[in-house]
Amino acid sequence: MVTSVAPRVESLASSGIQAIPKEYVRPQEELNSIGNVFEEEKNNLGPQVPTIDLKNIESSDEAVREKCRVELKKAAMEWGVMHLVNHGISDDLLDRVKKAGKIFFDLPIEEKEKYANEQVSGQIQGYGSKLANNASGQLEWEDYFFHLVYPEEKRDMSIWPKTPSDYIEATKEYAKQLRVLATKVFSVLSLGLGLEEGRLEKEVGGLEELLLQMKINYYPICPQPELALGVEAHTDVSALTFILHNMVPGLQLFYQGKWVTAKCVPNSIIMHIGDTIEILSNGKYKSILHRGLVNKEKVRISWAVFCEPPKEKIILKPLPEVVSEAEPPLYPPRTFAQHIQHKLFRKTQDAALSAAALK
Repeated sequence: MVTSVAPRVESLASSGIQAIPKEYVRPQEELNSIGNVFEEEKNNLGPQVPTIDLKNIESSDEAVREKCRVELKKAAMEWGVMHLVNHGISDDLLDRVKKAGKIFFDLPIEEKEKYANEQVSGQIQGYGSKLANNASGQLEWEDYFFHLVYPEEKRDMSIWPKTPSDYIEATKEYAKQLRVLATKVFSVLSLGLGLEEGRLEKEVGGLEELLLQMKINYYPICPQPELALGVEAHTDVSALTFILHNMVPGLQLFYQGKWVTAKCVPNSIIMHIGDTIEILSNGKYKSILHRGLVNKEKVRISWAVFCEPPKEKIILKPLPEVVSEAEPPLYPPRTFAQHIQHKLFRKTQDAALSAAALK
C-alpha cells in the first residue's frame, strides 16, 4: 500500500509547537463557543444527555419492558443521543476493544503508515487524517483508523491492524455483539412509531445489507484547544452510531440552541440517531448536531461504529405510515449515496459563502 502524504496531527502535536497552524484554527463565529472541556463537563446546570438503562429492554414483564422502551423512544425524539448502560456487552470486551485501539495508536507513526488509506483514489479504509477538501480548507485536530467491521463477508482483513494480536478478535466480537444491540434498538424505535417491530431494520438493509463501519478517532493533545476542534459540527449520516471513548470528555451536542458537553459515564455506550432514521421517521426521531473538542492535557480516543444502509439499493424517504396531510414528508426521496452528496454540496456551498463574506 502506498504511504499517504497527509501530515499526521500526532506528529504536529509531538513536535513541540506552541501555536497550531492556521488551517486548524476555527472561524471566529465558532471560537466564541469553544471553552475548556474539563470545566464544561463539570457543569451540572442545564440539560444533560439522557442515560438509558437497557437492562429491562426484553423483560418478560410487559409493564417493565414498556417503561424502558418509552424512555428510549423519548430520548430519541427529544435528543437523538443517549448514554446506554446495561447494554448487554461485557465490560471486559469493551476494555479489550479500547486497549487494542490504544496500543495500535501508541505504535510509531511509521508503523501506522503501513495501513495508510488513499482518500484521493477512493481507498478510504485504513489509517488517515482529514484532507482539506472543503472550500475553507479547514482541518480537524485528529487522526483516525477506519474500516468496515460487519457483515463478516464484506470485511477486508488485509487492512486490519496485526498489532496488537488481540485487535482482530476483540473487534470482530464487538462488531457481532453491537449488531445484536442494533436490532434491539431498531425494534424499540419501530414500535415507537407504531410500526411492526422489524420494520426499520428492514428499511435500512436488514442483516445482509446494513454495514457497520468503525472509525477510531485519535485526538492528540493540542497546545491551543480553544482555537481548534477534533471534529467539526455535523450530524451523522448513519441509521445509528454507537460510540465508546477513553473517559476523556470532548463530545458536545447542540441542544436547544446551546452546546452541551456529554458527561463520561463509565461502561456506557453513547448512541446517536443518524440522518437515515430521522428521514425514515419524518423527523420524529432526531439526528442531533454534534462536535468534538480537544484539550491540552490528555489524549482522547473514541471508537465510533456507524450502522449504514447500502449506498444505492434503498431509497430513503419518510415511511408512508408516518406522513399525513397534517404532517407531509419533510425529506425528498434519495439513495444513501445521494444523501451524502447532498450534505457535502450544502457544506461546500456554506463554506464558500462564508469565505466570500470575509473578503
